Amino acid sequence: MAKQSTVFVCSNCGNESSKWFGKCPACNEWNTCYEEKVSSKSSGKISCKKKAAPVKLNDVKKQDILRTKTGFDELDRVLGGGLVKGSLTLLRW
Repeated sequence: MAKQSTVFVCSNCGNESSKWFGKCPACNEWNTCYEEKVSSKSSGKISCKKKAAPVKLNDVKKQDILRTKTGFDELDRVLGGGLVKGSLTLLRW
């Protein structure tokens, strides 16, 4: 039996979340969230109607993202200028 669930999607970038958001955490746009009903199979997997299409790297817009310096110049360089709030960075020493 299929179970109805709700997912919240950003109309600007397509970011999905299980909770409503006023400001999209991915593209930082305000009031772009809309609710979408999806049915999931009993296995727990959510089937989404939207299909992601490939995008050429030249077509991707540059976003100004606030970064926090780590204090290690080389690490900041590798991370593109520092750590991004809300992101996960795994380091192996």
